[in-house]
Amino acid sequence: MSKLDEVQKWVSEQHLDLAYISDFESIHYLTGFGSDPIERVLALFVFPDHEPFLFAPALEVEAIKDTGWNHPVYGYLDHEKPFTLIAEHIKQINPNPVKWGIEKDNLTVDRFELIRGQFPDATFTSDLTPLIQQLRLIKTNDEIAKLDAAGREADYAFEVGFKAIQAGKSEADVAAELEYALKKRGVMNMSFDTLIQAGAHAAEPHGATGATKIQNNELILFDLGTVHEGYISDASRTVALGALNDKQADIYKVCLEAQLTAQAAAKPGITAASLDKIARDIITKAGYGEYFIHRLGHGMGMGEHEFPSIMEGNNMVLQEGMCFSIEPGIYIPEVAGVRIEDCVHITKDGCKPFTHTSKELQYM
Repeated sequence: MSKLDEVQKWVSEQHLDLAYISDFESIHYLTGFGSDPIERVLALFVFPDHEPFLFAPALEVEAIKDTGWNHPVYGYLDHEKPFTLIAEHIKQINPNPVKWGIEKDNLTVDRFELIRGQFPDATFTSDLTPLIQQLRLIKTNDEIAKLDAAGREADYAFEVGFKAIQAGKSEADVAAELEYALKKRGVMNMSFDTLIQAGAHAAEPHGATGATKIQNNELILFDLGTVHEGYISDASRTVALGALNDKQADIYKVCLEAQLTAQAAAKPGITAASLDKIARDIITKAGYGEYFIHRLGHGMGMGEHEFPSIMEGNNMVLQEGMCFSIEPGIYIPEVAGVRIEDCVHITKDGCKPFTHTSKELQYM
């Protein structure tokens, strides 16, 4: 049974008239067609006893057919009203669908109101989000192979990026060299904006690569990933240029211990909260607990932030095939920031990382 068949089965079991899938990542996962429509409407409609259909910008219709999608696809032009057309197509299947399933974590209020305007008797109480999260949670062997390939691309990116480090260069200079090398290799898309932060700038976990100049005797944080056949890599390394002082070296040592210990503990049967606690306890015991200010990890696959979160309070038991990041960090304002991250997949008796760049402190 395909994942799309499982959604149709769920729609039938929930006694719904249809499901409206609005998240372009969910659509990619279920149909094989991947595109970010930006402000345009891309939607998948699934019925309990009728074939599904895709609704898309007219400029995407032929690309959808090229993927092998063998159900109806309807296009619209920019000057047309998409939800009026959507309603016409739905009413050809069911003149008055009342019970709807929607992705509550994705559907915007604006588009919800447009749909409700077309179907004033409809109710939207069924949430598709947990179902799709569960479908995407356990990766197949084919998905893991694609994630492995993306991981190899990330390892190459680290190799190039580390070689590009030089005092006086900006963070942006290094990012540009790294991404240019990837493009020459045929890797056209990063999974998110490449993050390179030097010195104290790395103490901002969600800062951006910028004009900060790299200097001697400081740590440089890399966080990067690529897209391979729709699946992503996401990894972080922190390296040194020149000599480090005792504080910088200690931050790195503690963060590395936390990452390695948590990764070694990741296996079927442990909970997400327990795994987070393993890393957090090491950092807290070393006196840096207040500087570890985010969860230990997040799910990944087609998206860089998928379900589940590896964090305190999440008692989900890890299972074989789950994929997520393990990325403890220590961020001391005005001093330094360190993050070390691999994404892994759970195996029968442990876990395997998708990236293999050394995590021992490297001096450039």
